[in-house]
Amino acid sequence: MATKHILVVPGDGIGQEVTAVGKKVLEKIAAKFGHTFTYDEALIGHVAIEATGNPLPDETLEKMRQSDAVLFGAVGHPKYDNDPTAKVRPEQGLLKMRKELGLYANLRPIKLFDELLGASSIKPEILKGADILFFRELTGDIYFGEKGRKNDGDTAYDIAEYSRYEVERIARKAFEAARTRRKKLCSVDKANVIETSRLWREVIQKIAPEYPDVEVEHQFVDATAMLLIKDPRRFDVVVTANLFGDILTDEASQIAGSMGMLASASVGDGTGVYEPIHGSAHDITGKGVANPLASILSAALLLDISFGLKAEAEAVINAVDQVLKAGFRTRDIADAQTPAEKVLGTEAIGAEVLKFL
Repeated sequence: MATKHILVVPGDGIGQEVTAVGKKVLEKIAAKFGHTFTYDEALIGHVAIEATGNPLPDETLEKMRQSDAVLFGAVGHPKYDNDPTAKVRPEQGLLKMRKELGLYANLRPIKLFDELLGASSIKPEILKGADILFFRELTGDIYFGEKGRKNDGDTAYDIAEYSRYEVERIARKAFEAARTRRKKLCSVDKANVIETSRLWREVIQKIAPEYPDVEVEHQFVDATAMLLIKDPRRFDVVVTANLFGDILTDEASQIAGSMGMLASASVGDGTGVYEPIHGSAHDITGKGVANPLASILSAALLLDISFGLKAEAEAVINAVDQVLKAGFRTRDIADAQTPAEKVLGTEAIGAEVLKFL
């Protein structure tokens, strides 16, 4: 395989800690399988604002475009959360990155490692065997629509917009993925009251006959939120809009035991971005206790999706599985039965994954 260039964009908070571990795993894979990966780093989010005044500097965007894949951390800082009047915000860098790179499909695998059945607040007999792949549309909805204030600032509005083309392109990716799994697709909307959802359902219904081998189900988002907790095993591939996907995948993180276990891939027609779904978590930043397994599993997605290295990706996933089977945990996935000596920090649990690799 030709040399591949990976841009590491740690971002804010624990993003910097977990991506450092994810990068070590990629380095180990390259050495083990005889590949050559080169690396560079760039700024985004709060750290970029502090350094340049821009949450996504032009230099960072250009480096992203020139890379074969991006290993991403997180963006966000409490100072902006507590100041709704701030004009420049870390999340603006994230949204602009998605738009500029054409990252319209966010893939979030929700797969439960059996060893973590006890880490969730959901009963093990309901969870066991759950394996869901979410497709969240990433460049439309109220995140990108017109927004503002009127009536002297007393009224706020956010306009949700979707075009037929935006729905079609992610729908096709979801249908294709369903064909490789259990051939079940659940499309989530709120078509009983929201016009963009009516367009969404119309498009899914029009495309469905092209995939006669895939069973299609339509669910309202509120019913889906309930069923994810009641019967997560009923779902295989789920496709939904930006806002609904944002909320539902955070809920579904509890199926996996912790947000610290969930990887994601943001892909389109160019460079893919791979990141854990958790945020910057400034309450634990610098304490060395953040769970890096989601970043490690994001590295596995990078190997598989951007580089086509399925055996290497499986090796990473198996190493994580072996670490969990050996009883090692970070504090977010530990339970009352976990011995204190098995509860490891960020670097220590990353080192265990490297050992199994």
